[in-house]
Parts: sequence; C-alpha cells; structure tokens
Amino acid sequence: MSNPLTIQELITHLESQSITKVKVAVTDIDGILRGKLISWDKFKSIVKSGFGFCNVVFGWDSGDVAYDNVRYTGWHSGYPDAQACIDIATFRQIPWENNGAFFLADFTNEQGQSLDVCPRSLLKKIAAEAQAMGFYPSFSQEFEWFNYKKPSEIRDFQSLEPITQGMFGYSVLRASQEAAFYHDLFDQLTKFGVPIEGIHTETGPGVYEAAVLYSNILEAADRAVLFKSGVKEIAHRHGYLATFMAKVNENLPGCSGHVHQSLWTLDQSENLFYEAGSSNHISELMQHYMAGQLYCLPYILPMLAPTINSYKRLVEGAWAPTTLTWAVDNRTTALRALPGSPYSTRLETRVVGSDSNPYLALAACLASGLYGIKNKLKLAIPETIGNGYANKQHGVLPGNLHEATQAMKNSPIAKELFGEAFTEHFTASREWEWRAFSKVVTNWETQRYLEII
Repeated sequence: MSNPLTIQELITHLESQSITKVKVAVTDIDGILRGKLISWDKFKSIVKSGFGFCNVVFGWDSGDVAYDNVRYTGWHSGYPDAQACIDIATFRQIPWENNGAFFLADFTNEQGQSLDVCPRSLLKKIAAEAQAMGFYPSFSQEFEWFNYKKPSEIRDFQSLEPITQGMFGYSVLRASQEAAFYHDLFDQLTKFGVPIEGIHTETGPGVYEAAVLYSNILEAADRAVLFKSGVKEIAHRHGYLATFMAKVNENLPGCSGHVHQSLWTLDQSENLFYEAGSSNHISELMQHYMAGQLYCLPYILPMLAPTINSYKRLVEGAWAPTTLTWAVDNRTTALRALPGSPYSTRLETRVVGSDSNPYLALAACLASGLYGIKNKLKLAIPETIGNGYANKQHGVLPGNLHEATQAMKNSPIAKELFGEAFTEHFTASREWEWRAFSKVVTNWETQRYLEII
C-alpha cells in the first residue's frame, strides 16, 4: 500500500492499538498464501533483520506433495529455512479479523540478493527493469469466480450448489439476493487495502466478477493475491465456498484474470501508450509492447495459464482467446487494445486465467512487453476484424499444460526474460503438475470405458 511509515513509526502506531500478534505471509509458486501468526515481540525482533521460513513452500505443489524433480530444495537438501524479509509497505489490517495486523514478505538468498524462485522477487526485478528504462508500469487485474453454498463436508465437488441460479450476467436481481455477501466483499476488501473499482455478477450460476483498482505493478500484484485470499475468507464467513478455478464445468464459461496495463513516465504525468495524432491513438511504444507480448506468448503461457484446468478455459467460443491475435475492443482476441483518453488508454491481456499466480502473470505481461520495446519489434500481426477464433494464420496457443511447458522450457526467450534458475524451477513444477494429473483415473474415463470397453 506504499506505507510511508518508518519501521519505528510503524511499531509505535501498532503499539498504540495494543496489537499483540501479527500475521505474516509469503506466496508460493502457485500464488497460494502461506503464512503464520506470530507474537508482537517476535515481530519486533524480525521486522528489520528478517526471519527463517521453510523453503518447502517452493518445493511442493498446491496439495503439499513434495516435488521430486527440482534442484532448489527437496529431500536432498533437507528443506532448510530460507531468509524471508517483511515488506513494511504491505502493512494492512484485516477488518474481518478484528483489524489484526498483516504483512507480506519475500525471500532472499544467502548473499542477501533476491531469491530466483520467489515470484514476488521476480516481479520486483522486472519492475526495476521497467523503471531503469524510464517507465512507470500501471497495472490492475480483474477476476471472475464461482461461489457455492458450502456443505459441512465436501464429498463431491460436482454436486456443490451455487449461491444463485441461472445464466444472469450483470444482474441487479441476483446480486440483491445475496446482498450481504455482495456488499461485504466490496466494503471489507476496500478496508483491507484492496480497493475494488467495480463488482457484478457474470454469466453463470453464482459467478461474480470484480476489478481491482489500478496501481503500480507490485502493489497491483499484492492486491490481486490478497483479493483472492480475502474473497475466500469472507465467503467462508458467509457459509460459502469461493473458487478461482479456470473452468469448473465444461458446459459453463471459464473464469478469467485479465490483466490491464499501461506504461507512464516516471513522474506519472504522461501515459506513454497514448498518442493523439496516431491511428486509434495507439502510440508506437504501445505497438512495440503488444508486438513483444504476441511474440513471447507461446513461450510464457504457463505463467498465465499454470494448471491442467487452465487449458479447459482456453477453447473456442468460451470468452477466452485461443489465437495469437490483437484488436481494438474485441473480446475474442488474445490482446484487447483499449485506446481512449490520455488517462485511460491501456492494453488488456485476455489470456490470463483466474487461477494464475498474480506475481507471475504480471511479471510475464510486463517482461514480454518490454522485450518488444527493447527490440523495437513491429506489430507485424494486423488487427483482427471480427472473430479472433477464426484468425489462425499467425498461430494458436498451446493446447495443454504439457505442450505449453515444453515450449517455455526449450525456448531461450523465457530464460532471457526471467533468468535460467527461475525458468528451470518453474517449468519443472509444471512438469510435475502434468505428471500428477496423467496418472489419475478420472470420472470421464470410468464413465466412458468401465462398462463398454
């Protein structure tokens, strides 16, 4: 939140509120918050020097099953502590937990440098590159997600009951029917330092969409991570289960995590994506940025679509892109350019799913855009007029996590953008995810083969 307080001022402020404990959290490779509640005395002893946090958070999957294919940590290393550093600028108070104090942390290596495999540290590195080039990256992420009535025990996820029925996007009626939850999301998250620009129902039973207010890119990613966690916590208090799966049902639309972005001068006085005299007011810089994203998309896709389930969303006719395309205000293309005023001109990357790790998704968007600027790439792909799904002449996105991961692993592009150590670790984690899925016998298989074959 760009907290302006010094450490001592912060301590004095919290002591004046009689704070006795503090929640501290880090983010793993999947974008899941992992944290602990610590005493006030413990917090004061580590806020300057940092603290040890078991590095298994980068050595296991979302189900806490340990990877067997990564070098960073594992049984071979004994899962030692990594050095975590509290970022006091992330200070927040959790309104649904009696205004308890909360901080985010990220990791450093033994030399005190950013840890290569830490998602938040990676984003800070890419953001610093943008700043060195003279840019202020203004970003925001919006999310769609399903909300279900939570039974006392979940035995069959397919039988969960949505909080509202029917395909009713932008419905005032459906939102009103769950008004307490609807308003609680808006109000509590805003108090939590995750300001909501807008929230509404989306098409699908129990589906909401919310746009988080834009900010500098690191704060935008912090807000996005805390939005997803906060929504789940608030939903639980209402007796609901919120999910950010990309695709909960093959017969329903998927859930996006679209990223909106623009580059400004360092003093934030000028939007560099806007040019008054150009076609559609899209500047040459914005064209380079879009060209970079389109060029890099096949090699960074696992950072935007990181799960097996992600690719069930990226199918034709389901409000998610499948082709390497761009257009002005077209929701069927990978990139949706939104030229407008000097204030509002921006790019929306529509490939990103709601299941993405915001730190990695935003890092991938910015790094690939900067790649286009550095190399002065021309926007050689012409604007799509009409249906982006039908425009396959410039390529299509990989169709599953395995294909996408191999493209990323074997391309020099990802290593150039994110470093070899991160790329190796991240792609290994996605290979693990594919292996874990590949050995499972699914309901589809038993229904199709059990009796007939």
